[in-house]
Amino acid sequence: MAQQTKQWGAIIVMIALFAMIAFVTNLCTPMATIIKAQGEISTTLANIGNYGNFIAYLVMGIPAGMLISKFGYKKTALIGLVVGSTGILIQWFSGQLDAKENLSLVFGVYLCGAFISGLCMAILNCVVNPMLNLLGGGGNSGNQLIQLGGVFNSSAAVACYILMGALIADASKAKISDATPALFIALAIFIVAFIVILFTKIEEPEQAPVQLSLISGALGHRHFALGALAIFLYMGIEVGTPTFVQHYLINEMGIQPSTVGLIISVYWFMMLIGRLAGASFGHLVSSRTMITTVSIATLALVLFGMFAPKDILVSFPGVDWGNLNLIWEQIPVGIFAFLLVGLCTSVMWGAIFNLAVEGLGKYTAIASGIFMTMVFGCAVMLAIQGVIADATNYITSFWVVVGCAAYILFYALVGSRVSKRSDVEVVK
Repeated sequence: MAQQTKQWGAIIVMIALFAMIAFVTNLCTPMATIIKAQGEISTTLANIGNYGNFIAYLVMGIPAGMLISKFGYKKTALIGLVVGSTGILIQWFSGQLDAKENLSLVFGVYLCGAFISGLCMAILNCVVNPMLNLLGGGGNSGNQLIQLGGVFNSSAAVACYILMGALIADASKAKISDATPALFIALAIFIVAFIVILFTKIEEPEQAPVQLSLISGALGHRHFALGALAIFLYMGIEVGTPTFVQHYLINEMGIQPSTVGLIISVYWFMMLIGRLAGASFGHLVSSRTMITTVSIATLALVLFGMFAPKDILVSFPGVDWGNLNLIWEQIPVGIFAFLLVGLCTSVMWGAIFNLAVEGLGKYTAIASGIFMTMVFGCAVMLAIQGVIADATNYITSFWVVVGCAAYILFYALVGSRVSKRSDVEVVK
């Protein structure tokens, strides 16, 4: 307890970083609305921020583990914060360029900033969870801090969509520079975090070297290889659902971004509720049962959302930020069903990870790095869904989400069965 008391500053900063991971990552989706307003931009191209951000995980997933092995959690966190600050500044700079004169240059600079920010997110994701556990003293206290971090993570995602909706006054005239306040909020927290962590003494455990030779050993476990693919596809559900709901509401229904920001924030609020429930009752339900249940629910919700009559509407609250008035927007009941998918995605990552690493033994550490690398699946699945949306329509593109959910159901029922173990003690 004394150790934890002495490091409350670091604990608060780690929780703040947990929140900022969600805040910075989720900036990419509302930014897609801004990108689309720069010219005749397809839905596929409008999501370039997400592509850059999540492809960075492919590059940095395993190297982040190597940084921790070589420098420890504290120095790696500092490196990540410097990288993240650089990415934020580059994204801000892209908003200072004239898109009418050189749209390609603006896109290139913004994509570079999003990619560098993604490198930071990959690094911090590898740092924050184990560091919170360390600062909490491990055991129940460490887990409690991690769960608290997850709550703030979801809360920051909600705040991101509300803030960006307020900043984008008119979707047809939106510019990257409109996001400046959000970018500077992220930059300020990164700077404060850097200073606090720099002057905080943290006792770190000795790190074992990351051996790339273990990758083939980990992938040699069928249930883990299939689990890595499940995480790859899971990202298509988690990010693809709110992203294309946003595109539909703004570009098909013509709803103002300020209201859409509030609507999309419900998806992330559902994730917050799901995480709270998972933290409270997860010990009573097996990971296999949990994944089976939420994947079936996802299939039901998405299919209902796709085929529900568009003339059945529900009222949804919004804000007219110009006049500071509460307004009510009519949205199809099917769209509301899409938003409820957040309840399902909230517990998917942890449960899939739990099933995939069972029996890996010495391969568990490298498996964590591989899982982090698989986050780049978001970029791939968003691109596929974008191509389908451009060729057909936004609602039809949700067949991509259906396919992802169907595979995760297969993984829960069949693919996650352990046929080979490498741990010392076989648990029956």
